[in-house]
Amino acid sequence: MINFMKLYIKRGCPWCVMAETWLRQKGVSYEVLDVLVDANAFAEMRRISGQSKAPVLVTEEGKFLSDFGPEELPGFLGV
Repeated sequence: MINFMKLYIKRGCPWCVMAETWLRQKGVSYEVLDVLVDANAFAEMRRISGQSKAPVLVTEEGKFLSDFGPEELPGFLGV
C-alpha cells in the first residue's frame, strides 16, 4: 500500500469526507489540502487532474485519482 499522499478536498463535500474517513480507517498517511481556502492548492489540483472537482488523491509517485467515491480507493491503492 502507498504510505503517503495528498488529498485535495473541498470542505463540506460528502465525497471528500468519505475519502478522509476511509483513509483514516486504513491508517494511510495523507496531507489534506482544502482548495476552497488555498488558491495555490486549487491551481495545483487543476493542473494535476485537469478539472476542478474534488476529491483528488495524489500519490508520491504522481499517480492520481480524481472525483472519486470511496469504493474506488481499494483498487487505486491496491488493497
